[in-house]
Amino acid sequence: MARITAGVATSHVPAIGAALDNGRSGEDYWKPVFAGYETSKAWIKDARPDVVILVYNDHASAFSLELIPTFAIGCAESFSPADEGWGPRPVPVVQGHPELAWHLAQSLILDEFDMTIVNAMDVDHGLTVPLSLMFGQPDAWPCKVIPLAVNVVQYPPPTGNRCFKLGQAIARAVASFPEDLNVQVWGTGGMSHQLQGPRAGLINKVFDTVFLDRLVADPEGQACVPHIDYVREAGSEGIELVMWLVMRGALTPRVRELHRFYHVPASNTAVGHLILEPIPELP
Repeated sequence: MARITAGVATSHVPAIGAALDNGRSGEDYWKPVFAGYETSKAWIKDARPDVVILVYNDHASAFSLELIPTFAIGCAESFSPADEGWGPRPVPVVQGHPELAWHLAQSLILDEFDMTIVNAMDVDHGLTVPLSLMFGQPDAWPCKVIPLAVNVVQYPPPTGNRCFKLGQAIARAVASFPEDLNVQVWGTGGMSHQLQGPRAGLINKVFDTVFLDRLVADPEGQACVPHIDYVREAGSEGIELVMWLVMRGALTPRVRELHRFYHVPASNTAVGHLILEPIPELP
């Protein structure tokens, strides 16, 4: 059967993609950011996932204020990089895994999660930047990807607890898929940042550090943190961190932290990154 072997969390700052695409990753400003992922790139070559379920938020590329799904799952054969106003990123087309995606959709809906099924969708930096950080700049992505988009743009977004429970439901769905697959779940977005208003440029290292600690050791407690705490402490865009709870919910209660990285700033944003390995529960 399919199995979830790891969880990855990472920021998906669009400027990181631009730095890569424009040959600026070696500049002094960007070197520390990309250095933090060198361990991860070596690790994932050995981990060799067959499929990544990648939790991200769309930035008005596939959806708009006319259509706002709370949770949307991509079931297509492939997903092209979106044109976000300056042309699509020069990265490979994302290859999906329709069989597992449809199994997830069925299992999650019957598990009482109202998923929006998407059969055609372009994917923006929220999905492609994490792939670039983990895999570099290959001619083709080395695994299949199932996009899972979460609304964290238009109020009301789902609660952290709902996201955590969605992750648990994803774990049940993956475990019931009969094909032998090495599956990873990635949660992306965040960390603390605000892009507009009087608090534009806000970064809260203390909040981010506590969040990382609790995501590892006390995810259920973190899942109960209300939206207003994220907005007050981590900025208006800090609410993206609830997507990391989807990843954490998909893992076992106890996990092994394989790698942690935190850096500020990267385009007025805090960059955070974790690799977690589930610890099987004793029978």
